[in-house]
Amino acid sequence: MAKKQWSDLSSTQQRAVVALGAAEVVLTTAALVSLARRPAERVRGSKAAWVAGCFVQPVGPIAYFLLGRR
Repeated sequence: MAKKQWSDLSSTQQRAVVALGAAEVVLTTAALVSLARRPAERVRGSKAAWVAGCFVQPVGPIAYFLLGRR
């Protein structure tokens, strides 16, 4: 099976890819800003580990918001 090129996708699929990509960027940015502003004692675990985890898409930022904050 050959890889699909951007031009092979329908316009609906292209819009979905762009929307999901934008959502990941917004979610990651929100998680990183929250980590920067939140005191270390209000974060479960190491802040440095959560920053690194935020770059594991899309699980990292979601995990931070669900599990990382106190």
